[in-house]
Amino acid sequence: MNLPDCASAPMINQIAEMLDDGLIIADNNGMILSVNDAAVRFLGQNLVGQYIVDVVAHDDITRIFAQVAEGRIAQEAVYKPTDMVSTEFALRIKPLDDNMVALLFLDMTLQRNLENVRRDFVANVSHELRSPLTSLSGFIETMINGDVTDDAMKLRFLKIMDEESKRMTRLIDDLLSLSRVEVYEHIIPENEVSLLATINAVSDTLVGKAEARNMQIIVRDNRLDKTKPARILGSYDELTEVFVNLVENAVKYGFEGSHIVIELTEPMPGQLQIDVINQGEGIPKQHLSRITERFYRVDKARSRQIGGTGLGLAIVKHILNRHRGSMDVASVPGESTIFTVTLPLI
Repeated sequence: MNLPDCASAPMINQIAEMLDDGLIIADNNGMILSVNDAAVRFLGQNLVGQYIVDVVAHDDITRIFAQVAEGRIAQEAVYKPTDMVSTEFALRIKPLDDNMVALLFLDMTLQRNLENVRRDFVANVSHELRSPLTSLSGFIETMINGDVTDDAMKLRFLKIMDEESKRMTRLIDDLLSLSRVEVYEHIIPENEVSLLATINAVSDTLVGKAEARNMQIIVRDNRLDKTKPARILGSYDELTEVFVNLVENAVKYGFEGSHIVIELTEPMPGQLQIDVINQGEGIPKQHLSRITERFYRVDKARSRQIGGTGLGLAIVKHILNRHRGSMDVASVPGESTIFTVTLPLI
């Protein structure tokens, strides 16, 4: 951060580089004179020389900035950029000496996400756990009262109780996974990950489940230049979770004896597309826009029967958001479903 020569410039520069919050210094006309690294991370490159009204997409920024520059009165506002991943800043604007104005962007995203996750966690857990807990309570009470004397019936009850307890475990595991990724969704991972290696590992892991239904998983690398590594900035564990979820769904909902195809292409430079294709019952059109909502199930009875929690695709969506990727779904009922994941290459 380098300000034009003025009496306070050296001190401002030193403080700015110590901050994790974004700091912009502008003149009274709103032209940006200097920014620190955090501001660049939050708002993008090449900020110096631009005007605040062009950089900060806030409905009242012109009025608020004028009040500070002309009235020399500090102001505060909430700033929510209209990016793909929702972020939130507490924006503080304060007049400085030498006809300058400071704008401080305090990142409140993590705090907001934690509050939302805590609220949603309590609401969702209480609703989704009520059914299996009621079932378990009923079976336990029946057995304690000695109303079941037949050994075969006892075994049947115990098997149902075992399934309900496993269902609760899966549900809690998925809720914790969803909560974790939602909290850190606004932070881009910094590690390099090979997508092709990740997908091959997922395929190897799930080959047993596929063979149990007489299905085969086929990975096709259809990129024009296969010598280039398909690498992105990401989290290996989270990306593995994405493709485990998508391929497991293809195994569960595909026709027995069919093939699952995972196809890699590069539709444009710097972009990797991964299609997970299965032949199966498909998804009716009216459900496609909602399948990534938490606890949304196309067929509730079947989903629970095969162990679904209704959270898998919600987890996938938030992980892809964190990696600045996207997912589209196309389906022909009775024929096939294609989940298309798009991710930025390094």
